[in-house]
Amino acid sequence: MELGKNLLFGLMGGMGLLLYGMYIMSEGLQKIAGHRLRSLLSTLTHNRCTALLVGAVVTMLFQSSTATTVILVGLTSASIMSLKETLGVILGADIGTTVTAQLIALKVTEIALPIMTIGALITFFCRQDQYKRVGQVLLGFGLLFFGLKLMAATMQPLKDEPFFRHMLVSAGDYPLLAIFAAALFTFLVQSSAASVGIIMVMAMQNLVPLHSAIYLLFGANIGTSFTALLTSLGSSREARRVAAAHLLFKTSGVLLLLPFVGLYALLMTKITAAPVYQVANAHTFFNIAIAILFLPFINQFARLLQIIIPDRKGPHERQLKTKYLDEKLINTPSIALGLASKERDNAADQVYFMIQSIIKVFEKNDTKLLGKINRKEDYLDLLCQSMTNYLTSVMRQPLSRKEFNRCMSNMHIVADLEHIGDIIEKDITYIANSKISRQYQFSAEGWEEIKDMHRRLVDLMRMANVALVANDIELANEAIKGCSELALMERQLRTQHFKRLKQGTEKSVSTSALHLDLINSLLRISEHISNICYEIATGGGGSDTNFSHYVNEIVVPG
Repeated sequence: MELGKNLLFGLMGGMGLLLYGMYIMSEGLQKIAGHRLRSLLSTLTHNRCTALLVGAVVTMLFQSSTATTVILVGLTSASIMSLKETLGVILGADIGTTVTAQLIALKVTEIALPIMTIGALITFFCRQDQYKRVGQVLLGFGLLFFGLKLMAATMQPLKDEPFFRHMLVSAGDYPLLAIFAAALFTFLVQSSAASVGIIMVMAMQNLVPLHSAIYLLFGANIGTSFTALLTSLGSSREARRVAAAHLLFKTSGVLLLLPFVGLYALLMTKITAAPVYQVANAHTFFNIAIAILFLPFINQFARLLQIIIPDRKGPHERQLKTKYLDEKLINTPSIALGLASKERDNAADQVYFMIQSIIKVFEKNDTKLLGKINRKEDYLDLLCQSMTNYLTSVMRQPLSRKEFNRCMSNMHIVADLEHIGDIIEKDITYIANSKISRQYQFSAEGWEEIKDMHRRLVDLMRMANVALVANDIELANEAIKGCSELALMERQLRTQHFKRLKQGTEKSVSTSALHLDLINSLLRISEHISNICYEIATGGGGSDTNFSHYVNEIVVPG
């Protein structure tokens, strides 16, 4: 009874330390390299070999191929990466996740406490964020291996328990059951590194023979793909194919190697006599073999996945929804902010279309186009509300100063885009409907002035959109200057309109209120464009003063 209680608490405590250590180490590494992660994944994955390398490196940072695959599902769902590009990354991720196993075999667990001490000292006594993050990584690294060490010490008495030893030895007699059990456990803890670590701890204590350990490793490799598969439900079909690819690679590798487990185990014993190294090498060689075997056939795998998960046939209902936002990636702020920026650019494109189309409504009295503009505004409202909610959720994550400023800047830009849409929907739509219903016509001079002001406004919005996408500060400053010139222009046009009223120009008199309201609405739109360009020009620096207050609101786990 006492042994069972000690075993339960020791294993639960060790598992808790291991998983928490992995969590804070991954979080620290994401803060250090996270802002480069999105560009790394989206630019260096066109070649299958570099994609393999990127997948391995990224997974070494996350310490979990599951986390990498979940991120790939989100990026594919957001159309940042294609299915073919992700397949090489997935194969590399499977290699990257074996690094932890090799470190366990090298008995890094023996220096876990000194690493934790160094990490804690850096975290709590260094004031600069960059050093705190390094300390967080070291602390997580130490906790991970200290958890494994605690589990190893807990399991040591089991060597003398005949029932437990018989149960583990018999796993080799029931390979499918062993694979299923390991897969289920890996899915529950959502970490193949944790499962493999436990298998290696059992190997250290000579509790499990190599044959049984290999079957358990197979199960751990399959189980790690279940989380991404569940995460992809409800995403695009391309995203579901990415998740299915991970499961397909793992399952195919296991099925190919399953008949040769005896020879595989013999090869591992030829390489080294130490059981813990045998298990670590079995895990590493299995994933390297999968990568070598399947990498040349990525195109064929992509076509197979398209057959397994086909596109919908026939017309399907188009729903108003965001194109890029993915709730599953909020915990990775660097990528989430990248997706928000793409959605922001999508919203800016909707606004550009609306502004560009205004003049045609007045020119042709086109009520159909006016309806289309208002439908665009409905879509814009959805985008802006979704982005605001999304960015608010991102704000609740631990952010660097740069990420915080970027988040706040995007929130300001989204607010200005929404205000432009509101001006078009509430004010300009009313002006257009009044002109059409009353069959008014602007005077020739007044109409040319309105067209000239509108043409300049379209140019300013186009410049703002390009500056947003390219982060072009010089172009943003040029647009700000143009907005100031448009304000002077609006005053001049008002003066000229008053002169026509004084002269008694008939069309000017009848359309006076509409004319003045329209140029004022165009001016107000330009003010919001100027605000957007200001955020680009300052790089969100206007939000920097609020950062210290934001940091004080974050509760640090502990």
